[in-house]
Amino acid sequence: MEFKPISDVSSDLTVQVGSSSFCLHKFPLVSRSGKIRKLLADPKISNVCLSNAPGGSEAFELAAKFCYGINIEINLLNIAKLRCASHYLEMTEDFSEENLASKTEHFLKETIFPSILNSIIVLHHCETLIPVSEDLNLVNRLIIAVANNACKEQLTSGLLKLDYSFSGTNIEPQTPLDWWGKSLAVLNLDFFQRVISAVKSKGLIQDVISKILISYTNKSLQGLIVRDPKLEKERVLDSEGKKKQRLIVETIVRLLPTQGRRSSVPMAFLSSLLKMVIATSSSASTGSCRSDLERRIGLQLDQAILEDVLIPINLNGTNNTMYDIDSILRIFSIFLNLDEDDEEEEHHHLQFRDETEMIYDFDSPGSPKQSSILKVSKLMDNYLAEIAMDPNLTTSKFIALAELLPDHARIISDGLYRAVDIYLKVHPNIKDSERYRLCKTIDSQKLSQEACSHAAQNERLPVQMAVQVLYFEQIRLRNAMSSSIGPTQFLFNSNCHQFPQRSGSGAGSGAISPRDNYASVRRENRELKLEVARMRMRLTDLEKDHISIKQELVKSNPGTKLFKSFAKKISKLNSLFSFSSLKPSLSGKASSESRFLFQRKRRHSVS
Repeated sequence: MEFKPISDVSSDLTVQVGSSSFCLHKFPLVSRSGKIRKLLADPKISNVCLSNAPGGSEAFELAAKFCYGINIEINLLNIAKLRCASHYLEMTEDFSEENLASKTEHFLKETIFPSILNSIIVLHHCETLIPVSEDLNLVNRLIIAVANNACKEQLTSGLLKLDYSFSGTNIEPQTPLDWWGKSLAVLNLDFFQRVISAVKSKGLIQDVISKILISYTNKSLQGLIVRDPKLEKERVLDSEGKKKQRLIVETIVRLLPTQGRRSSVPMAFLSSLLKMVIATSSSASTGSCRSDLERRIGLQLDQAILEDVLIPINLNGTNNTMYDIDSILRIFSIFLNLDEDDEEEEHHHLQFRDETEMIYDFDSPGSPKQSSILKVSKLMDNYLAEIAMDPNLTTSKFIALAELLPDHARIISDGLYRAVDIYLKVHPNIKDSERYRLCKTIDSQKLSQEACSHAAQNERLPVQMAVQVLYFEQIRLRNAMSSSIGPTQFLFNSNCHQFPQRSGSGAGSGAISPRDNYASVRRENRELKLEVARMRMRLTDLEKDHISIKQELVKSNPGTKLFKSFAKKISKLNSLFSFSSLKPSLSGKASSESRFLFQRKRRHSVS
């Protein structure tokens, strides 16, 4: 490229800028540029090379025109180049009045710095002008301008809301505080990080910062956040791409706002970041970024759904499982440890509370704390049911997760029973000892009637589990019959204070007529008799299994002592589950309820 200014005088200076050549005159340039004046100290020099000129040939051409007195347009797109070029060429007031440096500086102060969007656009153009834009302190001034204007808008918006509230009108400003946040996506990672650090130091609220971080991450990663391990297996990322993505994620995690039990950062976003960290890590080691994300997820685990905790394993590791079980163990442990800390703090506060305050116990049913524990319990059971379908999942890992939650976290064990049943179906060849340990994680007393019915007929369960389920079902029926007899006696008993009155409606138990009460008792008794009949059928099925096993053992080894011992224990269990105890008489049966012995584990047979 060759540039020749309009002039009748032949040029006496050639300036080389990159691949472009400019045929110019010494006097106009020397009169306004200190750098050109120094380079032309020797009058014999006629060629000058400016290989490091910021903005390249485009910026130098505009500066040269300015030296010739040609009017140039200073606008949003070229202001950064012209300001850096004027600094590089030393076009200051020391060499000429109203020089290019002062012109561009005036434009920055009047047009760029007062506007958030203009400052961001110019800051983006400064990325290609390093290091001159840094030496000129232009980058820092633009970042400070963005931070100051953003916080001014936040203050103005808060004052407007106060004005609307005091005036009694329901109209509020429609412009969100983060309206300018999406424009930060044009910045490179370094400049973006510096802008976020500046707005945080100026006091921008965490909700706005979180939204800006989410928007920038989605734009930078371009939808490459890992969500499905099956899709990840099909996608091959080069090492350079993984390194870039990991750098972006680690930077975003460092910029996340400080987090407590309630955070402005959505759970889905944290989970996506963790999946990306694991997918792009070169090893299975837990770094500070991964630990920080696990801690953040654990702090608000009660807000998670199943997809959030289905974290794929690193494909470069030696583990053949589909999901990262160790990471989930740490996340749930963080939540449970936080719960224990809350309990200790609550116990400390209880020492200074009076009796009226004790009524509103924080751990009472329906309280926020208890509700969050139940949500996490349900999440764990759903997670266990999902990973149970992984054929490579070891029994020890499954048991470690199943036993992680405390007893009070599960009000009902149906979800855990379903997960165990799925695991046994997918892993039919596990050892009997592992099968027994697996079923011990289930509290049979917390199974619903439907789950008990399924477990009693489930051939995948050890016989101990089936017998235990039947035993507790018998206890439950006995207690139910006892409670159903109580109201009948109450009708003819003068000691009314022995029975509590009904709550909720405000009316006491005496408000129910004897006829209605008696009809209700008869109806309950009929239902209990049907249930007893069902249980007898279940016990009959177990006895048939026992007879078939006996016949097989007699055929193979008629004189074996093991069979005789097995038969004796089966007979004891039959006597233990005698249904004569279900009669209305309640005397003398408490001791049999408090004693329950597991028989020796039988070989699992298929009937």
